[in-house]
Amino acid sequence: MFLEPVQYALGALSGGVVGLSLGLFGGGGSILAVPLMVYLVGVPNAHLAIGTSAVSVAANAMTGLASHARNGTVNWRCAAVYSAAGVLGAFFGSSLGKAIDGRHLLFLFAGLMLVVGALMFRRRGVAGDPTAVCSRENAPRVMGFGSGTGLLSGFFGIGGGFLIVPGLVASTGMPMINAIGSSLVAVAAFGMTTAISYALSGMVDWSLAFVFIAGGIAGGLGGSRAAMLLETRKGALNMLFALMIVVVAIYMAWRNMIGG
Repeated sequence: MFLEPVQYALGALSGGVVGLSLGLFGGGGSILAVPLMVYLVGVPNAHLAIGTSAVSVAANAMTGLASHARNGTVNWRCAAVYSAAGVLGAFFGSSLGKAIDGRHLLFLFAGLMLVVGALMFRRRGVAGDPTAVCSRENAPRVMGFGSGTGLLSGFFGIGGGFLIVPGLVASTGMPMINAIGSSLVAVAAFGMTTAISYALSGMVDWSLAFVFIAGGIAGGLGGSRAAMLLETRKGALNMLFALMIVVVAIYMAWRNMIGG
């Protein structure tokens, strides 16, 4: 695919926004990456935008994960169990998603975002248990949420953080900041699984992915620092995450309804 230089510049800027979101919320990468690629950068094919965003989000998630790991906010055991359960679901979900018309896929994506945003807003005042762990008792619950999240992540071509963070909180009871850090392991794993599936189908623009990743590295470092500051304000991360999801979902649904 041929893009103008200004489109690559917009791609780098968009990558910075995506990296900031991943570092700050542990998710929202593809919630922002897909519409930014379609509506701002001008990628004409929805499936190409989804495949390219999956590569970019997976790489940027690794940058954010490194920063959260240094801050001690990653529960590696829970993250590993959740990620392992979701990888297979992500593969099957991506295979199904490629068979559906791109415009319909984006509209369904927007609807799911609205539901998750509403659920996150309802939980805005829940602090969570900082001693929460993954054990034999809650492993089936964690794996159930992980596999379901992976399936939806692959279907919509997203890293899945906006589903993984609520899923980790619901299945383990951990605080938001720990769910954010831990979710980045699964975001990277799900995103890479989806990216491989789309890449094998020739649905990735590697030049655009490169500039997106470059912009995301800087954004991810800033986002991780901001998350640590916001954690001291009760419910702030939950409310900001929910608001971001709802705003982008409404915009995506509107653009699809008017034929954008």
